[in-house]
Amino acid sequence: MDWPQHRIEERGWTSRRRQGSKADRTLDRIAVTIPPRIGELDYDPTGPVARAHEAALIAIARLEAGFGEHLAPLADFLLRSESVASSKIEHIDAGWRAFGKAVAGGKASDEAKSQLAAVKALIAMVDAAGSGEIGLEDLLDAHRLLMATDYYTARDSGQLRDVQNWVGGSDYTPINAAHVPPPPDLVAESIADLLDFVNRDDLPILAQAAIAHAQFESIHPFTDGNGRIGRALISAVLRRRGLTRRVTVPLASVMLADTSRYFMHLNRFRDGDVNAFVEYLAVGAIHASEAAQDSAMALADLPRRWRDIARPRANSADETILAALLETPIFNADTAQRITGTTDTSTYRTLGRLTDAGILEILSDSQRNRVWAATDVLAELDALSAAIGRRTIDHR
Repeated sequence: MDWPQHRIEERGWTSRRRQGSKADRTLDRIAVTIPPRIGELDYDPTGPVARAHEAALIAIARLEAGFGEHLAPLADFLLRSESVASSKIEHIDAGWRAFGKAVAGGKASDEAKSQLAAVKALIAMVDAAGSGEIGLEDLLDAHRLLMATDYYTARDSGQLRDVQNWVGGSDYTPINAAHVPPPPDLVAESIADLLDFVNRDDLPILAQAAIAHAQFESIHPFTDGNGRIGRALISAVLRRRGLTRRVTVPLASVMLADTSRYFMHLNRFRDGDVNAFVEYLAVGAIHASEAAQDSAMALADLPRRWRDIARPRANSADETILAALLETPIFNADTAQRITGTTDTSTYRTLGRLTDAGILEILSDSQRNRVWAATDVLAELDALSAAIGRRTIDHR
């Protein structure tokens, strides 16, 4: 269907710093990209796009109905998977073990803290969407959470940008940039228009989420963190429309599998090819949902496997910890003691036995804040991302 292209507008440019190449220092005009207003535009997929869209809705509904309702730990598992993959697209990758330390409150790297912040931002976005319309304050609150771990970025957190930004190209000016978003004076009205679109109930659900994401990335309303907030917006739209109630579709792993293809489709959207981006996200949702179902079945089987390995006595602390591992796969000694309701000494003996059995792994051996994790759950997180990646690559 017809969809308006972004228009290119020339604007004046004044370099704030005398750095970069001669071309950087002498630049005085730039071409910015102005997204169209979409708040009242209609979209109805047809042909192959409509079929992919319908199949995606079925796949997501099957994941939600089959596992979101009956396997509560899957919700946290998918939230973490989505947030970490989204961070990896931005080249932020601490690894699951470092990330686990951050989750349990242990001493963690800056990258691990950033990944945990992405989880908190996604949770905030989805929770807000589940309560009603998505507003500007919801975006700002999520951005504030995302940026909180970095002193320099935190200073610009929770507010729309008041400077010109760009994607790619030079570090100093928009020369050779892959995308130059609208100037700061247009950001507030562009976001208001986008939120009008996001809060409608008369659009195909997944298409609405896809278009909202692509439009958000085109506006690039923050100085940093746009990719992660924009991808969280997809999950927020699906939650607001009621397609998901518990699960988070791990779409960031689809984008991570082939980032060049993801960025290519964003550029095609700016050229007016809305169908290509909607179909891309719909097919990705099918792969992600089917792979997530496989992970859900693997997770559901883990307690039986752990009991076969550990052979815990009935009503023992070992049995209590095993029963809690799916819901709390990463924890410190204080959490373990609350779960078991036993003394420090008894709890440490239990954790020692389960570690010796290979069920638990010590992520941080600090005497003051030791952190354990269920090895199989961490492995399944990696397995899910890899499985989505394989499905994405195989079906290009």
